[in-house]
Amino acid sequence: MTRYALSALMVVSVLATGCSSMSNLFDSKSADKPAAAGTDPNLALRDDDVECPPVTVRTGASTLPITVKQAGGDPNALTLRYQGTIVRTARECAVRTGAMHMKVGIEGRVILGPAGGPGQLDVPLRLAVVQEGTQSRAVFSKLIRIAVTVPDGVPFANFEYVEPEITFPLPRPAADIDNYVVYVGFDPSALTPEKPSRPRARTPKRN
Repeated sequence: MTRYALSALMVVSVLATGCSSMSNLFDSKSADKPAAAGTDPNLALRDDDVECPPVTVRTGASTLPITVKQAGGDPNALTLRYQGTIVRTARECAVRTGAMHMKVGIEGRVILGPAGGPGQLDVPLRLAVVQEGTQSRAVFSKLIRIAVTVPDGVPFANFEYVEPEITFPLPRPAADIDNYVVYVGFDPSALTPEKPSRPRARTPKRN
């Protein structure tokens, strides 16, 4: 079986796993529930009173193809160096003093393509909390760069990332938290551009 065929099988295997909750991404449990305080009704809310926003892979951002730069040519299957995929996600929520505190974990994989090889690459991920509605708005957004090393002789490399603290005020009424979604996905616009190779200086011929 060729390396390209093996990589293709790995892509199918990864995509078949889908996204699920994965508590083993986290080393600690949520904080203890706070006591009720103040006159603001949101300040008296506890973890069990508020839904934890779901984590969703953003449409069109579940994979990240990284291809070889070619002058005057379009990328194709043979120019694929690496392909990143998001395998699973996880989340934990805690409500404290009228604010939502979230921990979000992402597990992914980088698969070697036909034009790839061992080495290190930066994988850009975008994590955003969005309040959906007639006028959707982001209440949190962060660009994450993950250094992934593909060893020699291995067709893929796994990676994990945990964002330990995403904090935003609870909406009013707090039931509107049902409109909040945590989106994760690759951000190809943040890929580090390859440095163009310098042409070798020609040695002048001697007469």
